[in-house]
Amino acid sequence: MQSNRSHQSVAFAAGLLAACLSFPWSASGQGSSSPTSNSMTQMDGRQANDQATEAYLRQNLGDPKEEAAYQAFHKTTGQTADKKIRLGNAFLAKYPSDRYTEAVYEELSQTYYDNKDLANFYVYSDKALSLFPDDVYLLALRGWVIPRAFTPEEPDADKKLEQAEADERRALDLISKMPKPAGVTDEQFAQFKTGESAVAHSGLGLAYFRKEQYGESAKELQNAIQSEANPDMTDVFVLGADFENLHQFKEAADAFNRCAQIASPMQDRCKEYASSALKETAGVK
Repeated sequence: MQSNRSHQSVAFAAGLLAACLSFPWSASGQGSSSPTSNSMTQMDGRQANDQATEAYLRQNLGDPKEEAAYQAFHKTTGQTADKKIRLGNAFLAKYPSDRYTEAVYEELSQTYYDNKDLANFYVYSDKALSLFPDDVYLLALRGWVIPRAFTPEEPDADKKLEQAEADERRALDLISKMPKPAGVTDEQFAQFKTGESAVAHSGLGLAYFRKEQYGESAKELQNAIQSEANPDMTDVFVLGADFENLHQFKEAADAFNRCAQIASPMQDRCKEYASSALKETAGVK
Protein backbone atom coordinates (compact mmCIF):
# COMPACT_ATOMS: atom_id res chain seq x y z
CA MET A 1 0.00 0.00 0.00
CA GLN A 2 1.27 3.47 -0.80
CA SER A 3 2.28 5.54 2.19
CA ASN A 4 2.98 8.95 0.61
CA ARG A 5 0.14 11.37 1.17
CA SER A 6 -0.32 14.66 -0.68
CA HIS A 7 -1.52 16.80 2.21
CA GLN A 8 -0.48 17.18 5.83
CA SER A 9 -4.02 16.55 7.10
CA VAL A 10 -3.96 13.07 5.61
CA ALA A 11 -0.73 12.22 7.37
CA PHE A 12 -2.13 13.56 10.60
CA ALA A 13 -5.32 11.54 10.15
CA ALA A 14 -3.22 8.41 9.81
CA GLY A 15 -1.47 9.26 13.05
CA LEU A 16 -4.78 9.91 14.74
CA LEU A 17 -6.10 6.52 13.73
CA ALA A 18 -2.99 4.80 14.99
CA ALA A 19 -3.62 6.38 18.39
CA CYS A 20 -7.39 6.08 18.37
CA LEU A 21 -7.49 3.56 21.20
CA SER A 22 -6.62 6.39 23.57
CA PHE A 23 -10.16 7.66 23.03
CA PRO A 24 -12.83 5.83 25.07
CA TRP A 25 -15.47 4.13 23.00
CA SER A 26 -18.36 1.78 23.63
CA ALA A 27 -19.95 -0.22 20.86
CA SER A 28 -23.66 -0.58 20.37
CA GLY A 29 -23.97 -4.18 21.33
CA GLN A 30 -25.82 -6.80 23.22
CA GLY A 31 -25.17 -7.46 26.82
CA SER A 32 -24.25 -4.19 28.43
CA SER A 33 -25.62 -4.01 31.92
CA SER A 34 -26.06 -0.26 31.66
CA PRO A 35 -27.06 1.90 28.71
CA THR A 36 -24.05 3.68 27.26
CA SER A 37 -23.97 5.73 24.09
CA ASN A 38 -22.00 4.58 21.12
CA SER A 39 -19.48 7.38 20.67
CA MET A 40 -19.27 6.64 16.97
CA THR A 41 -22.93 7.26 16.35
CA GLN A 42 -24.13 8.95 19.56
CA MET A 43 -27.07 6.55 19.48
CA ASP A 44 -28.06 4.37 22.38
CA GLY A 45 -27.72 1.27 20.27
CA ARG A 46 -26.23 -0.75 23.08
CA GLN A 47 -29.29 -0.12 25.23
CA ALA A 48 -31.62 -1.06 22.37
CA ASN A 49 -29.66 -4.24 21.74
CA ASP A 50 -29.62 -5.02 25.44
CA GLN A 51 -33.39 -4.65 25.70
CA ALA A 52 -33.99 -6.69 22.56
CA THR A 53 -31.72 -9.50 23.74
CA GLU A 54 -33.32 -9.73 27.17
CA ALA A 55 -36.82 -9.69 25.68
CA TYR A 56 -35.88 -12.51 23.33
CA LEU A 57 -34.11 -14.67 25.90
CA ARG A 58 -36.85 -14.31 28.52
CA GLN A 59 -39.20 -16.24 26.25
CA ASN A 60 -37.44 -19.53 26.99
CA LEU A 61 -36.40 -19.79 30.61
CA GLY A 62 -33.90 -22.57 31.20
CA ASP A 63 -31.93 -24.13 34.04
CA PRO A 64 -32.07 -21.78 37.07
CA LYS A 65 -28.34 -22.31 37.76
CA GLU A 66 -27.46 -21.46 34.19
CA GLU A 67 -29.75 -18.42 34.35
CA ALA A 68 -28.10 -17.26 37.59
CA ALA A 69 -24.60 -17.73 36.14
CA TYR A 70 -25.48 -15.67 33.10
CA GLN A 71 -27.13 -12.89 35.09
CA ALA A 72 -24.14 -12.67 37.45
CA PHE A 73 -21.89 -12.17 34.40
CA HIS A 74 -24.27 -9.90 32.52
CA LYS A 75 -24.89 -7.54 35.43
CA THR A 76 -21.20 -7.09 36.21
CA THR A 77 -20.30 -3.72 34.70
CA GLY A 78 -17.21 -2.79 32.75
CA GLN A 79 -15.86 -0.99 35.82
CA THR A 80 -15.07 -4.43 37.26
CA ALA A 81 -13.73 -5.86 34.01
CA ASP A 82 -11.48 -8.52 35.56
CA LYS A 83 -14.41 -10.01 37.44
CA LYS A 84 -16.60 -9.87 34.35
CA ILE A 85 -13.96 -11.68 32.31
CA ARG A 86 -13.62 -14.41 34.96
CA LEU A 87 -17.37 -14.93 35.13
CA GLY A 88 -17.69 -14.98 31.35
CA ASN A 89 -14.98 -17.56 30.87
CA ALA A 90 -16.40 -19.67 33.68
CA PHE A 91 -19.81 -19.59 31.99
CA LEU A 92 -18.36 -20.64 28.61
CA ALA A 93 -16.43 -23.48 30.23
CA LYS A 94 -19.56 -24.83 31.93
CA TYR A 95 -22.11 -23.98 29.22
CA PRO A 96 -20.23 -24.04 25.88
CA SER A 97 -23.39 -24.54 23.80
CA ASP A 98 -26.05 -22.57 25.58
CA ARG A 99 -28.72 -20.11 24.54
CA TYR A 100 -26.62 -17.41 26.22
CA THR A 101 -23.31 -18.43 24.65
CA GLU A 102 -23.45 -15.94 21.79
CA ALA A 103 -24.36 -13.05 24.10
CA VAL A 104 -21.50 -13.97 26.47
CA TYR A 105 -19.00 -13.95 23.62
CA GLU A 106 -20.31 -10.55 22.55
CA GLU A 107 -19.93 -9.07 26.01
CA LEU A 108 -16.48 -10.57 26.53
CA SER A 109 -15.29 -9.22 23.16
CA GLN A 110 -16.62 -5.78 24.05
CA THR A 111 -15.02 -5.91 27.50
CA TYR A 112 -11.62 -6.79 26.06
CA TYR A 113 -11.93 -3.96 23.55
CA ASP A 114 -12.96 -1.47 26.23
CA ASN A 115 -9.82 -2.50 28.14
CA LYS A 116 -7.73 -1.94 24.99
CA ASP A 117 -6.73 -5.64 25.03
CA LEU A 118 -6.79 -6.10 21.27
CA ALA A 119 -5.12 -9.51 21.34
CA ASN A 120 -7.94 -11.03 23.37
CA PHE A 121 -10.55 -8.97 21.54
CA TYR A 122 -9.54 -10.67 18.31
CA VAL A 123 -9.32 -14.10 19.95
CA TYR A 124 -12.87 -13.90 21.32
CA SER A 125 -14.51 -12.13 18.40
CA ASP A 126 -12.89 -14.56 15.94
CA LYS A 127 -13.99 -17.55 18.00
CA ALA A 128 -17.51 -16.19 18.33
CA LEU A 129 -17.81 -15.56 14.61
CA SER A 130 -16.59 -19.08 13.85
CA LEU A 131 -19.51 -20.33 15.97
CA PHE A 132 -22.03 -17.62 15.02
CA PRO A 133 -21.05 -16.33 11.56
CA ASP A 134 -24.20 -14.22 11.24
CA ASP A 135 -23.71 -12.23 14.44
CA VAL A 136 -24.33 -8.72 13.15
CA TYR A 137 -23.01 -7.01 16.28
CA LEU A 138 -19.64 -8.79 16.22
CA LEU A 139 -19.24 -8.47 12.46
CA ALA A 140 -19.82 -4.72 12.70
CA LEU A 141 -17.57 -4.37 15.74
CA ARG A 142 -14.63 -6.39 14.37
CA GLY A 143 -14.84 -4.57 11.05
CA TRP A 144 -14.86 -1.26 12.93
CA VAL A 145 -11.85 -2.07 15.13
CA ILE A 146 -9.52 -3.45 12.43
CA PRO A 147 -8.95 -0.22 10.45
CA ARG A 148 -8.67 1.89 13.60
CA ALA A 149 -6.03 -0.36 15.16
CA PHE A 150 -4.31 -0.93 11.81
CA THR A 151 -0.65 -0.28 11.07
CA PRO A 152 0.73 -0.81 7.55
CA GLU A 153 3.80 -2.64 8.89
CA GLU A 154 1.87 -5.44 10.62
CA PRO A 155 1.82 -8.92 9.04
CA ASP A 156 -0.89 -9.42 6.40
CA ALA A 157 -1.94 -5.79 6.80
CA ASP A 158 -3.81 -5.63 3.51
CA LYS A 159 -5.62 -8.90 4.26
CA LYS A 160 -6.86 -7.43 7.54
CA LEU A 161 -8.39 -4.49 5.71
CA GLU A 162 -10.06 -6.90 3.31
CA GLN A 163 -11.44 -8.76 6.35
CA ALA A 164 -12.82 -5.53 7.77
CA GLU A 165 -14.52 -4.70 4.48
CA ALA A 166 -15.98 -8.22 4.23
CA ASP A 167 -17.24 -8.04 7.82
CA GLU A 168 -19.04 -4.75 7.29
CA ARG A 169 -20.53 -5.75 3.95
CA ARG A 170 -21.80 -8.95 5.52
CA ALA A 171 -23.25 -7.04 8.48
CA LEU A 172 -25.10 -4.60 6.24
CA ASP A 173 -26.48 -7.42 4.10
CA LEU A 174 -27.73 -9.27 7.17
CA ILE A 175 -29.29 -6.11 8.62
CA SER A 176 -31.20 -5.50 5.39
CA LYS A 177 -32.71 -9.01 5.49
CA MET A 178 -33.15 -9.45 9.24
CA PRO A 179 -36.66 -10.33 10.46
CA LYS A 180 -37.84 -8.75 13.69
CA PRO A 181 -37.41 -11.24 16.56
CA ALA A 182 -40.44 -12.15 18.63
CA GLY A 183 -40.72 -10.14 21.83
CA VAL A 184 -38.82 -7.16 20.43
CA THR A 185 -40.67 -3.89 19.84
CA ASP A 186 -40.58 -2.06 16.52
CA GLU A 187 -38.70 0.80 18.19
CA GLN A 188 -36.06 -1.49 19.68
CA PHE A 189 -35.57 -3.23 16.36
CA ALA A 190 -35.30 0.04 14.45
CA GLN A 191 -32.75 1.41 16.93
CA PHE A 192 -30.70 -1.76 16.65
CA LYS A 193 -30.64 -1.68 12.85
CA THR A 194 -29.87 2.03 12.69
CA GLY A 195 -27.06 1.78 15.24
CA GLU A 196 -25.39 -1.27 13.72
CA SER A 197 -25.69 0.12 10.19
CA ALA A 198 -23.90 3.30 11.31
CA VAL A 199 -21.13 1.22 12.90
CA ALA A 200 -20.72 -0.78 9.69
CA HIS A 201 -20.60 2.31 7.47
CA SER A 202 -18.04 3.86 9.83
CA GLY A 203 -15.88 0.73 9.65
CA LEU A 204 -16.07 0.69 5.87
CA GLY A 205 -15.20 4.37 5.70
CA LEU A 206 -12.05 3.89 7.75
CA ALA A 207 -11.06 0.74 5.83
CA TYR A 208 -11.37 2.59 2.52
CA PHE A 209 -9.39 5.52 3.92
CA ARG A 210 -6.60 3.14 4.89
CA LYS A 211 -6.67 1.77 1.33
CA GLU A 212 -6.52 5.34 -0.02
CA GLN A 213 -9.90 4.96 -1.72
CA TYR A 214 -11.02 8.41 -0.66
CA GLY A 215 -14.23 8.70 -2.66
CA GLU A 216 -15.57 5.42 -1.27
CA SER A 217 -14.43 6.39 2.21
CA ALA A 218 -16.26 9.71 2.06
CA LYS A 219 -19.50 8.07 0.94
CA GLU A 220 -19.42 5.56 3.79
CA LEU A 221 -18.54 8.12 6.45
CA GLN A 222 -21.32 10.41 5.26
CA ASN A 223 -23.70 7.48 5.68
CA ALA A 224 -22.34 6.84 9.17
CA ILE A 225 -22.82 10.40 10.44
CA GLN A 226 -25.70 11.69 8.32
CA SER A 227 -28.35 11.57 11.05
CA GLU A 228 -26.09 12.34 14.00
CA ALA A 229 -26.22 15.62 15.88
CA ASN A 230 -23.02 14.62 17.72
CA PRO A 231 -21.01 12.37 15.39
CA ASP A 232 -17.78 10.60 16.20
CA MET A 233 -14.77 12.89 15.99
CA THR A 234 -12.62 10.36 14.12
CA ASP A 235 -15.24 9.84 11.43
CA VAL A 236 -15.67 13.58 10.87
CA PHE A 237 -11.94 14.25 10.85
CA VAL A 238 -11.20 11.51 8.34
CA LEU A 239 -14.11 12.70 6.20
CA GLY A 240 -12.34 16.06 6.02
CA ALA A 241 -9.12 14.32 4.99
CA ASP A 242 -11.03 12.39 2.31
CA PHE A 243 -12.41 15.60 0.85
CA GLU A 244 -8.97 17.21 0.83
CA ASN A 245 -7.58 14.29 -1.14
CA LEU A 246 -10.46 14.70 -3.56
CA HIS A 247 -9.68 18.46 -3.82
CA GLN A 248 -13.16 19.25 -2.52
CA PHE A 249 -11.87 21.93 -0.18
CA LYS A 250 -15.20 23.52 0.74
CA GLU A 251 -16.52 20.16 1.90
CA ALA A 252 -13.23 19.51 3.71
CA ALA A 253 -13.53 22.83 5.57
CA ASP A 254 -17.11 22.00 6.55
CA ALA A 255 -16.06 18.62 7.92
CA PHE A 256 -13.11 20.04 9.85
CA ASN A 257 -15.32 22.82 11.26
CA ARG A 258 -17.78 20.18 12.42
CA CYS A 259 -14.89 18.28 14.00
CA ALA A 260 -13.85 21.49 15.78
CA GLN A 261 -17.25 21.64 17.48
CA ILE A 262 -16.73 18.25 19.15
CA ALA A 263 -15.15 18.36 22.61
CA SER A 264 -11.87 16.46 22.25
CA PRO A 265 -8.10 17.04 22.28
CA MET A 266 -8.43 17.47 18.50
CA GLN A 267 -10.49 20.67 18.54
CA ASP A 268 -7.65 23.12 17.96
CA ARG A 269 -6.12 20.95 15.25
CA CYS A 270 -9.48 20.66 13.50
CA LYS A 271 -9.77 24.47 13.49
CA GLU A 272 -6.32 24.71 11.89
CA TYR A 273 -7.25 22.27 9.14
CA ALA A 274 -10.57 24.03 8.53
CA SER A 275 -8.72 27.31 8.06
CA SER A 276 -6.20 25.66 5.73
CA ALA A 277 -8.97 24.09 3.64
CA LEU A 278 -10.71 27.45 3.29
CA LYS A 279 -7.48 28.99 1.99
CA GLU A 280 -7.27 26.18 -0.55
CA THR A 281 -10.86 26.99 -1.57
CA ALA A 282 -9.90 30.62 -2.20
CA GLY A 283 -6.90 29.46 -4.22
CA VAL A 284 -9.06 27.24 -6.42
CA LYS A 285 -11.30 30.20 -7.21
